[in-house]
Amino acid sequence: MKYAYTAVFTPEEEGAFSVCFPDLPGCYTCGDDMPDTVNMAQDALCLWLYDMEQNKKAIPPASNPRGIAIADNEFTGIVAVDTETYRRFYEKIS
Repeated sequence: MKYAYTAVFTPEEEGAFSVCFPDLPGCYTCGDDMPDTVNMAQDALCLWLYDMEQNKKAIPPASNPRGIAIADNEFTGIVAVDTETYRRFYEKIS
């Protein structure tokens, strides 16, 4: 299944970033720089949603990005993932 959620990026010291997904409380990660952070965000989001699918939990709809409150130093971005691709990869290595 394909999903796209808004992520909130928070700049940290020395070029690092933290990222969270307001629609998925507890789903957060960080990276050393922007490319690493985006990669980590995709991985965290996909694993979170894959786990919800596996456990037959209701997956919340994605909010409108304009409705997400952020601090002055934060910014938002859309992170898209495909849990079917993750599932195929995971089943190959298991």
